[in-house]
Amino acid sequence: MAISILFGVFALLLALGVPVAFSLAVAALATLLYIDLPPLVLVQQVTAGAGSASLVAIPLFILAGEIMMRGGISERLIGLASALVGRMRGGLGQVSIVSSLFFGGVSGSAIADVSAVGGAMIPQMVQRGYAKDYAVNVSITAALVALLVPPSHNLILFSAAAGGGVSIVDLFAAGMLPALLMTLSMMVTAYVLARRAGYGTEAFPGFAALLQRFVAALPGLLLVALIFFGIRAGIFTAVESAAVAVVYALLVAGVAYRRLNWASFVDTVTHAARTTGAILFVIAAAAAFGWLLAYLEVPAATVDALRAIAHDKLMVLLLIVLVLLLLGTFMDLAPMILICTPIFLPVAKAYGIDPLQFGVVLILAGGIGLVTPPVGSVLFVGTAIGRISIGESLRTIWPFWLAALTVLLAVAFVPSLSLWLPAVLKH
Repeated sequence: MAISILFGVFALLLALGVPVAFSLAVAALATLLYIDLPPLVLVQQVTAGAGSASLVAIPLFILAGEIMMRGGISERLIGLASALVGRMRGGLGQVSIVSSLFFGGVSGSAIADVSAVGGAMIPQMVQRGYAKDYAVNVSITAALVALLVPPSHNLILFSAAAGGGVSIVDLFAAGMLPALLMTLSMMVTAYVLARRAGYGTEAFPGFAALLQRFVAALPGLLLVALIFFGIRAGIFTAVESAAVAVVYALLVAGVAYRRLNWASFVDTVTHAARTTGAILFVIAAAAAFGWLLAYLEVPAATVDALRAIAHDKLMVLLLIVLVLLLLGTFMDLAPMILICTPIFLPVAKAYGIDPLQFGVVLILAGGIGLVTPPVGSVLFVGTAIGRISIGESLRTIWPFWLAALTVLLAVAFVPSLSLWLPAVLKH
């Protein structure tokens, strides 16, 4: 009955449109009252959830991404991508996809990615004769790559939700090959659709211009290397790397690009603070929810339930993927990570599934939910930029959705896609 109250109240409040953080907290409080535990437990768990030292990296990476985004890096990354892949069929669509890969290594956020890259590329594509739905769908699905490349705060969140037992730098490495695979699958899909629609290509600016654009974008691209290899080499921790990223971003935006004045800096910090506050509120409320999951032995019950349904490792993994895809349609990624990790990670371990692989699968499945209604935040941002209805987007998004689903299943059933690079880098 207590488990029913916990999930029932949470689902009911979500259905009524109550924000996720409040839904988590109220559901936890209702369950505590039912099992006759003092409400003070909620306060203790919320405080503990927001007090983890590893979470300090999240607001710092968000701030670094905001500084780089407002400091002129997006135009330089788009210019480089245009020189690299613009001459392919559906040139501007290909530019949008590759720009999302580059920008994801700066922002670590799918919403920031579609806001920055989509905000620049969607109007350009429409002006050049591309259909609005094509422009929007290319941009929003390409933004999913940002979830998997450093400094993805979703990977940091998964590490925290896993109890700190999963290395952040190994998660960064585990996400790189799937991110490249996602990029390639989106480029192939965009090419096929562009060929059918008769979209053109962009002129190659020449190798001299390509080199010039690469040099201009290099300071921004080096942020990924600074974060990843700095942690891997043991020069600094994940939290320290986030602080270094902020300082580096300030130097790039303020000194190298000369695009960050005092007014834009204040605006940047304000926006980053709002984003951080929303995320940390969800994390704190989800901590109390997760504590109750453990107290009520939900993970153990989930393992027993799945063992009763299927004995094969691949079948269990398929069931987990299906559940995650379903949850992703009505739950944002951050709360999904915080709720599903303590439930399904013990199941994954019980069946010999590596936590690194499970983390990438969880974030990919939740990422697909970001472009799927009714709670698809990236979908909402992209359609708003493109000034089309969600229905118009959904009528033609299915090829891109199938491409993302194919990558998800490949990562789920081919462990080496997420485990090979972390293993290589350890040697």
